[in-house]
Amino acid sequence: MLLLWSMSFVVAIFALVLAVVKFSWMFMLISAITSIPVAAYFLGANNAWQSLGFTPLFLLMLTMAFWFLEKRVIIWRDLK
Repeated sequence: MLLLWSMSFVVAIFALVLAVVKFSWMFMLISAITSIPVAAYFLGANNAWQSLGFTPLFLLMLTMAFWFLEKRVIIWRDLK
């Protein structure tokens, strides 16, 4: 169980770094999906760590922002 949790965490961080470097909404979506098990673990806490459970929601919002901005850049390139 611990191996799956840690592997999910590593993949989420790796995908997040790739998403920021490549400005890719697909990698950001992968990061959001793979961070769900880690977030579920922290949602069960009874202290300040519980706020880390909302990380996938933040990543999904970033995914939508990346998707919108990428779509906007593609449309802008077509107009030139």
